[in-house]
Amino acid sequence: MDHYRIDGVVSTSDVDTVYRATDLRDNKTVALKVPHPHMDADLVFAERFQRAAEIGRHLDHPDILKVFPQEHPTQNYMVMEWVDGKLLRQILNEEKKLPPERAMKIAFGICQALSYIHNHGIVHRDLRPEHVMVDAENHVKLIDFGLAAQTGARRITFTKLSQSIGSPEYISPEQVQGKRSDARSDLYALGVMLYEMVTGRLPFHGANSFEIMNDRLIEHPVPPREIDPSISAHLQEVIYRAMEREPQYRYPNAHDFAFDLEHLDQVGVAARPELQDWRKRRAATTRKTLLYAAMVLVPIAIFALLFYFARR
Repeated sequence: MDHYRIDGVVSTSDVDTVYRATDLRDNKTVALKVPHPHMDADLVFAERFQRAAEIGRHLDHPDILKVFPQEHPTQNYMVMEWVDGKLLRQILNEEKKLPPERAMKIAFGICQALSYIHNHGIVHRDLRPEHVMVDAENHVKLIDFGLAAQTGARRITFTKLSQSIGSPEYISPEQVQGKRSDARSDLYALGVMLYEMVTGRLPFHGANSFEIMNDRLIEHPVPPREIDPSISAHLQEVIYRAMEREPQYRYPNAHDFAFDLEHLDQVGVAARPELQDWRKRRAATTRKTLLYAAMVLVPIAIFALLFYFARR
């Protein structure tokens, strides 16, 4: 890294550190991703890192973080464009949830990036708020292709489940079931992210990763409009279409997803079984709550009557 001056640490993880740096050849600000020394012996990580760098160097889209080529590097690192912005995860941590219009603009930008990589035979496979940069104008940059799969490329075998299929909160049902992911798996993850952006909460829950992943196979999430009635029925329908449990019922591609976000008033709202199931569950819960309340109130009423007559 002789050509770069380290200006500060941007972020660090268990496997690498990202630095803000200056390219001394042209004084351009860049980001350097450098693996920790103890990762040098991990052949799987090294191959994944190199594949991410190779994929990144071949992508050229305004909504995808650029990875610059290197000339005869003496160590393993990645040079990327510098972006003034925040990770979407940081934004959600600070603001909890976003206005629907802002959330849709961010999701639209992600759709544009996904459409581009899918058309180039690449599936991200680890789409989540930690891998999306957002600037002050809500323009996005899709980052980190460490788990990306390319059509025709050899599959890398990982020893840890989380390394092979991404974050349990955002992976698709077919990934949970061990099936090969495709472009529609990325669209499912974006649907989960859109749900989270407009409701301020994740759709599936559990005490551990296994329970979180299993929850999406057996349960339907709370409808977004139940959490926030200001969310339109059209936007809720878009989220449901992206998060269909079976891939064949989801949006077939990112272009169609983006079209509905851009023309929300044209989205037809379906009479979904999951909404009817939720209403039944809510009604049952309401009846149970009323029953418990009655059971509590009956002895209180009896005691009040006895006290009244005793005083008489």
